Amino acid sequence: MKKTLLLLVLSVCTAWGQNIARIDSGNINGARYRILFPPDWKGKLVMYAHGYEFNGSPLQSKSPQFLKSMSPFLERGFAVAASDYQFQGLALAQGVDDTEALRKYFFGKYGKPDSTFMVGHSMGGGITLAIMENFDKNYQGALPLCPLSSRIYLQCRKEFDLYATFNGLFPGIATPLSTIFDLKNPYQAQDSRKMFAKAMDMKKAILAKDSALAVAFARRFDLKLDDLPFSLFFNENVLRDIAQKAGGNPFDNTNTVYSGFPDNMLVNARAERLPATVNPENVFGKYDRSGNINKPTLLVHTLYDQLIPPTYGVTNFENMVHKQGKDQFFTVRYTNGQGHCAFSPQQTAKAFDELRNWVKTGAKAKAGLME
Repeated sequence: MKKTLLLLVLSVCTAWGQNIARIDSGNINGARYRILFPPDWKGKLVMYAHGYEFNGSPLQSKSPQFLKSMSPFLERGFAVAASDYQFQGLALAQGVDDTEALRKYFFGKYGKPDSTFMVGHSMGGGITLAIMENFDKNYQGALPLCPLSSRIYLQCRKEFDLYATFNGLFPGIATPLSTIFDLKNPYQAQDSRKMFAKAMDMKKAILAKDSALAVAFARRFDLKLDDLPFSLFFNENVLRDIAQKAGGNPFDNTNTVYSGFPDNMLVNARAERLPATVNPENVFGKYDRSGNINKPTLLVHTLYDQLIPPTYGVTNFENMVHKQGKDQFFTVRYTNGQGHCAFSPQQTAKAFDELRNWVKTGAKAKAGLME
């Protein structure tokens, strides 16, 4: 009976293209985890870090998409271990700690793998870089995918400035920053299922106000016009989450001079201005980006990313790495993907193979376009 059940589980997993022989799941310090083992596991491990999740959204461990996205690693005989983190939302520092706790659990229960790689998407890519800056002795290399690669304060400040200038030029369409950072009302994440309908309403209002200005405004923040309302929806959740976790507003744009718009005088006259009410270190200080990496790190980014444009992050991190004198450990590949983390499974697999070859041969992976 047990043998029949095992064969049934294997056949279902194989039909999904996952080749999962067994799953170890549980809870470590309040963070749920999941470890996937392929049938031909050969003592190799990928530690995986997921991206930003709206508060109250389904956990990664409960998502069929998670199983599917891990295929490139499982097919190569790697086990995959991933934490849900102790809380959702902005959890970069917590994600580092919970991933490290899971790694210790894995090493303790299954022994130290022959090789261990760190992989993550989006905020999880930021976690990947932070782990390589702080816990690299446990890894052979890292694959951050469309990562939050800049200092997290700078990335989130971009979202703050997007709102400040948008609300000045298009008042009454998006939520004011003063409301977002008002802690009198408990934070309730917007329902992501309603995102499309709300974004369409916002787009109609934006175009009705000034369609030419809307196009120019979106371009100023490296966005396509169609993605502007979706970006506003997503970023409101991020900023509200930050307000609660920081205990106030960690940003200050009272001295900021905005430029790059069709009418900079108008933008600076109308931009919503708020002083900071809390120290940014309260929420952004732990595991702040340093660029101090010591193992092969292959960063892959799409040319267009509506949430983390490469111009805001990759260059900043590259400069940090260069300042540390660690250029030999860093390579950037880019694809013609037109969206956040819009990589095909084949591209992920190719990047992972290039990273493994770099580690095996010592020959640094080449930078540039990845088909």
